[in-house]
Parts: sequence; C-alpha cells; structure tokens
Amino acid sequence: MIEMRLADVAAVTGGRLHRASGDERVTAVEFDSRAIGPGGLFVALPGERVDGHSYAPAAVAAGAAGVLAGREVDAPAVIAAPVARQAGTYLDETDHDGAGAAVLAALAALAGHVVRALPATTVVGVTGSSGKTSTKDLLAAVLAPLGPTVAPPGSFNNELGLPWTALRADPGTRHLVLEFSARGAGHIARLAAVAPPRIGVVLNVGRAHVGEFGSVEAIARAKGELVEALPADGVAVLNADDPLVAAMASRTAARVVTVGRGDAQIRAEGVRLDGGRARFTLVTASGRAPVALRLVGEHHVGNALAAAAVALELGGTADGVAAALSAAEPASRWRMEVTDRADGLTVVNDAYNSNPESMRAALTALAALGEGNRRTWAVLGRMAEQGDGAAAAHAEVAALARELGIDRLVAVGTADYPGARRTADVDEAVGLLRAEAGPGDVVLVKASRTAGLERVADALLRAPGPVPR
Repeated sequence: MIEMRLADVAAVTGGRLHRASGDERVTAVEFDSRAIGPGGLFVALPGERVDGHSYAPAAVAAGAAGVLAGREVDAPAVIAAPVARQAGTYLDETDHDGAGAAVLAALAALAGHVVRALPATTVVGVTGSSGKTSTKDLLAAVLAPLGPTVAPPGSFNNELGLPWTALRADPGTRHLVLEFSARGAGHIARLAAVAPPRIGVVLNVGRAHVGEFGSVEAIARAKGELVEALPADGVAVLNADDPLVAAMASRTAARVVTVGRGDAQIRAEGVRLDGGRARFTLVTASGRAPVALRLVGEHHVGNALAAAAVALELGGTADGVAAALSAAEPASRWRMEVTDRADGLTVVNDAYNSNPESMRAALTALAALGEGNRRTWAVLGRMAEQGDGAAAAHAEVAALARELGIDRLVAVGTADYPGARRTADVDEAVGLLRAEAGPGDVVLVKASRTAGLERVADALLRAPGPVPR
C-alpha cells in the first residue's frame, strides 16, 4: 500500500477524524483484527455473529494506526460519511444501521485513490460464472516472471475483497489481478469503477446464481459489464468457445483477443489427459509451446488459455508462458484439491462452490482420475441459487454421473440427486465413506460453500495420513 497519514485517509474518503491527530501513519489495511500489525488500518464491519466495531480497541492495542469505522469507537479512527444502502451487497442481512455500507464506500474510495496513484500498474480483471479463482491463480503464476504481481488470496471478489486486494498494491507493483463477482446487475460496473481494469477476462456464462439473476441472459449482461468498463486502449480477452462470451465483443471499445479450443487467436491443440491433468500445445501468433498443467481437470485448459493471453499482452513469450503454466501449483483451497491418503484412497476437495457447469467439470475430472479400474465416489451437496430450475439442474447432474460411469453417487443433506444414496448430514456421509470407501478409491466432495462439505474431505484425510499431490 502507499503510505498515508490518517488525515489523508479522511480526506480521500470524505470521513472525519475521531480521537486522532491525523499524523498517524497507515501502511496496510486489514478487516481481520487478528491480522493487524503496526501501521495497519482496521476496517470495522458488521458480521453475522460479531460487529467489527467492538474490536477497534484491540486492533489499536495490536499496533493499528487507526480504524475505518461507520460510527464512533473507543480508538483513533476515521468515521466514514453515511451513504445510502445498496441492495444486493453481502452486508444486507447484517448492516442494520448502515455503518457497514458507509465503511465499504470509504474503503472503495481509498482503493480507487491508491489505484489511480499507480499509473505504472496494469489492472487485470477476471469474471465468469466459474473458474475465476483458478484463473486468478494462474494469472499470478504467469505474470510474476514479468514483474511484481499482486493477486487476491482465495476468492476476494466482492465489495470488501476487491478493494482490500487493490490496497495491497504499491509503487513497485506492475500487475494487479482482481476477481469481479456479481449477485445482480450493476455490481461489476461498480467494482470496475473502484479499480478500472485495462485488461478484462470473461471466462464463461453459466447458471451460477441464476436464481438471483432470473436467466442466463441476465447473467451474460452482468458479466459483460467488465468489458464495457475497459478503455479504448485496453484488451478484452474473450472465450470464443462460449457464444454468450464471444458476443460481448460488440460491447467493448477495447481490442478483443479470443481464446479457445476452436477458432481463436490463442488456442489449445492436442488436448489430452494424463492422470486427470491436461496436456496440450499452446498456439499463439508468436509461436507454439507444450503445456502440462498440474491442476486436475480438463476444464483448466480454458483458464490457462485466458491467463496465457494476458501474459502475452504484457510481454510474455509463448515458451515462457507455457513454462509458467506448467509449473503452476494449485494455490486456493477447496478447488479440485487432490490429496492421496497413505493407503491409496484419493480425496478431491472441491467444496467451495457448485453450479451445473462446475459440477460437470468436477465429475468429468473424477471420471478421468478413476481410469484404471479405480472406484469413484461423488459426494455432493445442494447447488445453491438455482431458482425454479433447481430440481432439473440436480437431475441433470445425476444423469451426467451415470453417463460418466461414476460408481457411487451420495447426496448430503437437502441435496436431491435422483438415484443417489441419501445421507442426512455431513456426519452420516463421513460414516458411510469410512465404512465403505477404501484403498484405491477416488472420492470427490463438492457442494456450494454453505453446505460445509469440506468437513467430509477433512474427516477422510485425518487418518491414516495424507500425501498431498
């Protein structure tokens, strides 16, 4: 972060100083009081169980220079100016007095100030119904050899995570990689106003959150807000294999670069799987190079192509980009996280998110891992936010599992996958797997994040001892 005085923070955000001289030096921003150190600015936000304002004195005791707050606290602070609450934010159910909305608006203003003060930093934005986090990780891997790169840890892609990530950039940062998520129309546009991207990547348009958006077409309109935000001298990287994404070329003033496995400027040829991991030839205008991904699942080919396109725009070569892609390790938890137990049972933890498209990708990867007569288990939770199409979506997934030859389909909790073995909760699912899954089996655990199915994977891996791949 650019070092600032607390008075500067107040000026930039339109807030007012409280119990502070204004000369306090801010060198970092954190919303988790446990991460605060000397020079930190603690962002106080309401939560489902606790209110961050209650932790203001403890944050300052830990070395924080001050607090960004929505109301007065017993600590040096900048009190954010009140703002109108916006529907659809992740604080909707917890921000009872509007303090959280005020803090988020101030945080956005602060992040925007920092990004505008770094003209040598290229902002790269990524969106899509699935694959954003994996692509962000691949982008970090391919851009790091080209210069200092900041990318979010995990899925920091909303009104809190995106500005927090942007604030990690400093004058030495050459590339700032940001994820853009949306739960409704206008969300991506607002995030892009905070940290305007020069390169925008749209991966796909699927049925994630279709219950909130109402239709896949509405999702496409929302995802396209990213390319609409690009400047005329920017670059839009579009997935030519997805018609809804390819159509976004007409919505941007930026130059368009297409990626895909068919007719695209940057493409993958000769895709094959080796132990569930994709190998292919990266084909670009400047040359060809072999890629051997370390990530499990053929769906990562598209993610890798998008990352390659960005790196090539920023000075990379085909050989260098291919080498970086081939060296990239899984970096975010609970996304096709493959671990072998000492007895030979393999657990695939993909319990962070779930929708019909990501479910297809995960089940296809499971089938590939099961080649060679390994018994396969798909332990699935409910796919959230599918609206009126939920029953059909779950039936589609069950039919796909049968088509792929998955040996055991287990539904956990309220998940309704026709023909699956039903378990009431995580504990019952763990009991079933401990009793019946054995050496040589491959167990996929997948659900929307709120289902808590990562606990199934954790329980399976506690004994007799995992051997991470």
